[in-house]
Amino acid sequence: MSMVRRLAAAAVAVLCGASALVAASSAGAATTGCAVTYKITSQWPGGFGVDVTVTNLGDAVDGWTLAWTFGTGQSVTQAWNAVVAQTGTDVTAGNVGYNRTIAAGGSVAFGFNGAWSGANPVPASFALNGTTCTGAPGTASPTPTPTPTPTPTPTPTPAPDEITVWLAGDSTVANSSGSNIVGWGRELASYLTTDATVVNSAVGGRSVQTWLYESAVTSSQNSAGECVLSSTAYAARWQAMLNSATGMQAGDYLFIQFGINDGSPTCPRHVGSARYRELLTTMVHAAQQRGAHPVLVTPVAALTCSGSTATPNRGFVSETFAVGTATGAPVIDLHKLSYTLYNSLRFCPFDGDYTSGPVGAFFANDHTHFEAAGARQIAGLVTTAVRDQRLPLTAYLR
Repeated sequence: MSMVRRLAAAAVAVLCGASALVAASSAGAATTGCAVTYKITSQWPGGFGVDVTVTNLGDAVDGWTLAWTFGTGQSVTQAWNAVVAQTGTDVTAGNVGYNRTIAAGGSVAFGFNGAWSGANPVPASFALNGTTCTGAPGTASPTPTPTPTPTPTPTPTPAPDEITVWLAGDSTVANSSGSNIVGWGRELASYLTTDATVVNSAVGGRSVQTWLYESAVTSSQNSAGECVLSSTAYAARWQAMLNSATGMQAGDYLFIQFGINDGSPTCPRHVGSARYRELLTTMVHAAQQRGAHPVLVTPVAALTCSGSTATPNRGFVSETFAVGTATGAPVIDLHKLSYTLYNSLRFCPFDGDYTSGPVGAFFANDHTHFEAAGARQIAGLVTTAVRDQRLPLTAYLR
């Protein structure tokens, strides 16, 4: 990370502590209160990244628009999880289809990259759905109370069971693999309710076989070209997931993403196509036998450009889909979703500088791993796919 990025991070620490408390009214109901956190996650000369969280402190909101005014020289260049528009210094961010409703006590988050010159202050105030925010819930004008009609007492909706979301993968999923490398698995919990606990057992540099067997995978190859195992004993991380008392339980989820290191031509990381399908199937069946829900994830894309277009660059995508078809496990095509995101953010063409600008804010100092802001967006792709595929885990999404 460049010195500019480190200095920006230090400045951000001051800005991140500031939250604007706001209130707005909803038509025909008690006023709605909310809290807005505007957090500058990264800053570089001429550009910056922001995460915005709106927490609803009042009645449920169905359809929302947040408005604020920038200072001179500030503008939005790219946004995610909201439709953002700007006229002059006036900015609005509106809901997209999947986050239209903010439940009472719930929150919604979106983010954007921007440009700045001169100064980059946090907006002074916000307005929700056209009403100036005041910092406390208001009181609606009283209306005549109709004579109540006795109605049956509704049966309360039971709270979701507490579950564990287990993660198996490589460094692009792992909690961290270096001072500024963050996997999307570390950011997944921010999209889930407190009823879901994430256990991230992804490890950097692993193929599916070395993740399962670790040091038992030797550097020798057999006649089929596969790496020879010195033992069939599983690594401790997989044994922990298989533990009948403390491992995967009925209702849990197991997300599996490999396919990046597996393409190595040499052992111990090398895995052939048939062996890859075999090992993924083993993991899927183990989860299913315990009543857990396996979810296969194709390998997240690195950033490679052909002119102004981000292009596909990972293997084992068809193998992942094949296992999903054979076992009935859902597949999230994170490979396609990620390079499609890179195109929407206009990351290509780029000049190879990974320490500044939008690419530097998203990726670590290579074209494969992520900064926290990038990992957060990748985790958002995963949870959006969960919602789009209507997986039962949707009940645990914020």
